[in-house]
Amino acid sequence: MKEEIISVGIDIGTSTTQLVFTKIILENMASGARVPKIKIVGKEVFYRSDIYLTPLLNQREIDAESIKKIIKSEYKKSGVEVKDVETGAVIITGETARKENAREVLNALSGLAGDFVVATAGPDLESVIAGKGSGAMDFSEKNNTTICHFDIGGGTTNISLFDKGEIMDTTCLDIGGRLIIFKDENLEISYIYEKYLKLIENLDLKSLKVGSKAKLEELKILCRHLGYMLLETLNLKEKSIDYKELITYKDFMGSFISEYVSFSGGVADYIYNESTDNKFIYYDIGIILGEEIKKIFENENIKTTKAGETIGATVVGAGSHTTEISGSTITYTTNSFPFKNIPVIKLTPADELLEKGEFKEKLCKKIDWFKISGDDQLVAIGLTGKKNMKYSEISNLYKKLYAALFNVKKLIIVIEHDVGKVLGQGLILQYPKGTEIICIDGIKLTDGDYIDLGRPLGNGSVLPVIIKTLVLNY
Repeated sequence: MKEEIISVGIDIGTSTTQLVFTKIILENMASGARVPKIKIVGKEVFYRSDIYLTPLLNQREIDAESIKKIIKSEYKKSGVEVKDVETGAVIITGETARKENAREVLNALSGLAGDFVVATAGPDLESVIAGKGSGAMDFSEKNNTTICHFDIGGGTTNISLFDKGEIMDTTCLDIGGRLIIFKDENLEISYIYEKYLKLIENLDLKSLKVGSKAKLEELKILCRHLGYMLLETLNLKEKSIDYKELITYKDFMGSFISEYVSFSGGVADYIYNESTDNKFIYYDIGIILGEEIKKIFENENIKTTKAGETIGATVVGAGSHTTEISGSTITYTTNSFPFKNIPVIKLTPADELLEKGEFKEKLCKKIDWFKISGDDQLVAIGLTGKKNMKYSEISNLYKKLYAALFNVKKLIIVIEHDVGKVLGQGLILQYPKGTEIICIDGIKLTDGDYIDLGRPLGNGSVLPVIIKTLVLNY
């Protein structure tokens, strides 16, 4: 039996904010009297808001009340009633992804949707979401290839590398369309991003200073310089001191060769499409930056593909609420249920076989995706395991998990194969008394999922698990 629900996706970035309403068609794929297994079988975006400049209180906080007014006005324009919206997702990115600020936004938006999934995305998670939402990850899987995706927004360029559908690495550069802002179309500069001042000095671009009228040719020289740094990301040019200065906080872990590249974000429209006559309609350098990147990549004969969306809400909602029951061989040492909207970090079977040092490095790197301002966020670690695991293999796994996560006070492990009880009991032996440990099996997860864990059922032998999948716009 199919069911149609309305989901709202709200994308709040450093520069722009957008809302999308989507009809999502769900179908129960379970047969007979089995536990319902609801999957998405169709989706249709039926309303897309205007793209707004994100209202800011200061350089690091958004104006939550103004966001609320924008969202309310778009509900009214769309004709969608709040009571009709059953679910939704808010993705908060860039400089707006601050823990306290995200909470304010949530409070302001409370009541405007059903069960919200909320992701406050740091640079790594933002890169992953953009790569998935643009269709780059799907492209790499379907074509059995590598692709490096550049999401070029107002303040940063989030970069993700995919190989055959797997996320391999992420980085982020302080390259964006609104890092130089003009007072008006006469090109009087009102703002220059601090890191660009040194670049401008090194390039001897004398007109590029706050209060001066910028020369078009000097803006092109700067944007061309920024565009060449994307080639440095791809290891097609040696990494310069300027490149290293513009790394947001860390570069790719190693060198690689990518067969394809793709772009999304506001600047991407001017990489893929013919430019507008008015280069400064947004009072920034976004259009010029897009034009210069386009020329560079064409001249270098780099394989560029348009995997899907360019600008638009990365997320269109949270439609798949797959309700499952854990296996009965589980372990938990807490009664703090329920847990809601816990983001999932999925390790691949190959990751699980890594030696202790590499395993720790891989897992901690993925956990860092969810760190905002250095603060840890509770996550669920998704594992696969294998059939008929030997005790020595399980022991090796729980010891590696402890080595990577020895300082946590709360640990949620979800493993697909039937070893949750033994794995959980092994973890209990490793951790100090009082550590909250939940280790369940019989559940398959993927990166980008969120889970709810309900109160134990069946005399405490199983846990209800709701798996929420972000519905991405590609």
